[in-house]
Amino acid sequence: MEIRPMTQAEQKYTFKQSMQIESQTCQVGYLRGDFGINGREFHTSWHDTDSRRNTDEFAREFDEVIHALRSEECGLFASRFEMKRYVAEHSDSAFGDSHRPAYGFRVDTEKYVYLLRCNPSPSDYNFYCYCYEKPWLDRNIEKAAQGIRFKDANYREIFRIPDGGSIVITTAWGEKIEQACRYIDDTHCEVGTNVFHVDEFAERMARNGSTYAPKPDTPPKTKQQAR
Repeated sequence: MEIRPMTQAEQKYTFKQSMQIESQTCQVGYLRGDFGINGREFHTSWHDTDSRRNTDEFAREFDEVIHALRSEECGLFASRFEMKRYVAEHSDSAFGDSHRPAYGFRVDTEKYVYLLRCNPSPSDYNFYCYCYEKPWLDRNIEKAAQGIRFKDANYREIFRIPDGGSIVITTAWGEKIEQACRYIDDTHCEVGTNVFHVDEFAERMARNGSTYAPKPDTPPKTKQQAR
């Protein structure tokens, strides 16, 4: 078992995904837990994403991984106090913001990836462990690195944004709507809660008289960066 701080690209997979992304990353399910009032308890609940992938082989390995994370050798899941110590020693695992800090780690085995989002605060769940089949998750992250393409009504690419970035849609009557976007494949993306072919999205915006651009703090990717 190998454990390391997550990359920025991996961090977004420690939250609830759409059914489309859950499927193409082969997410097995996730564990959510906390350390109770005194900080030394261990309360958890498991949530299946795809029960067909929750095999006996996976279940045995998952138990071994959680046991290792709770061991004295690691300590990340041993208690709230041990988690505080562990994340302090791995400051490069921090992400989020000062109002809702989190710490992310990736555990690798031969077939699976376990992405851990940790929060040693007593007023929240202390950890989430999202479980994926390794080849499918890694392939999705690699492809998503090229960014999400947006075209104009003439089907010319006008900009790209990073996976998980946002666009601002300006309607024909001037209302501005911010939408988070996720990469699906080379020709499809999620805009908000809807999946579009990139050409279909451009056509729909043109019919509605709407325009769209990257959110100001979501810099567009250049074509060189997208390669």
